[in-house]
Amino acid sequence: MKQVFDAFTANIQVESIEPFGGGLINDTFRVRNQNPEGVDFLLQRINHQVFKDVSGLMHNMELVTQFLNEKISSSVALQDTCQTLKIIPTSSGLSYFQDENGSFWRVVKFLKGYRSYDYVESAEQAYQGARAFGQFALLLDDFPVQDLKETIPSFHDIIKRLTTFNEVVSSNKNPDRVSACREEIRFVNDVADQMSQIERSRRSGVIKDRVTHNDTKFNNVLLKEDFSSHCVIDLDTVMPGVIHYDFGDGVRTSTSTTEEDEKDLGLVDIDIEKFNGFAQGYLEVLKPVLTVQELESLALSGPLLAYIMGVRFLTDYLAGDVYYKIKHETHNLDRARCQLRLTRHMLDRLSDMAAIIKAV
Repeated sequence: MKQVFDAFTANIQVESIEPFGGGLINDTFRVRNQNPEGVDFLLQRINHQVFKDVSGLMHNMELVTQFLNEKISSSVALQDTCQTLKIIPTSSGLSYFQDENGSFWRVVKFLKGYRSYDYVESAEQAYQGARAFGQFALLLDDFPVQDLKETIPSFHDIIKRLTTFNEVVSSNKNPDRVSACREEIRFVNDVADQMSQIERSRRSGVIKDRVTHNDTKFNNVLLKEDFSSHCVIDLDTVMPGVIHYDFGDGVRTSTSTTEEDEKDLGLVDIDIEKFNGFAQGYLEVLKPVLTVQELESLALSGPLLAYIMGVRFLTDYLAGDVYYKIKHETHNLDRARCQLRLTRHMLDRLSDMAAIIKAV
């Protein structure tokens, strides 16, 4: 790894390189500077089995971080309240390096004084995380979205996800699993039309494409201890999308009362106080640039993203667990049931969520 790091123009004396964080996709290492007052770095091995278009991914990341850095550096107020990632190029000027084994690597500056949180413990934390994602979207409001590549085609396209789901069900490759999931399959089909509304609006141009993060979990925001400044991280999935993807995934992951694979479905629900905090933080920043059509359909975002994940987990279970890593035989089924139950509860609270959004 020292040889890999030396391919980049960081120009430091390395004290150590050690594993960092608990990411499930990429491998991340902290490169410590021998000078304790100097800059540290993060060295990441990009999982090119998941992100097959590494060049496109880094193209997007490079354009977006350069755009954000220029905006932040030109505003004293922004410099005090937010940061973005700074990519360190290789000696040949590229944003990534491919080693002799075919692995892809990148280096970014390590932000000292910031930390991430795995769980949202309060409405205030939901507010702060959402505000960071809202600021991210606002700063990119005038970015030319057509310049970005779609690095994971149809990532949140529920219409295509449902097509794949129905193909897997009809193939009946695992008849025992299909028989065990009749109730879940019925629910997926019962709400499919409602859950496809946002994607139909996107396809027809009623809702416009924006730069979207597409993975707005709370631990993808770094925060200072006093919440005075933030940095949105994990930009691998930044690409064109609709704002509902980011708002919805933030709601799904920040307001659920359980982990996404909870077996006791009686515990699964939406925490409406955390939803209120999330909506407040996100919309206080971003609402002025959103269209009437975006705002009118925004409440459906949370149920949609929970539904998308439920459909994906159930599809994988019925296909024989070919995509997601599992810890036991019914892990994907447990995940699917949890997310579909969350979808149901969110749909039951749809009018409450719409009222909160309207009141911001």
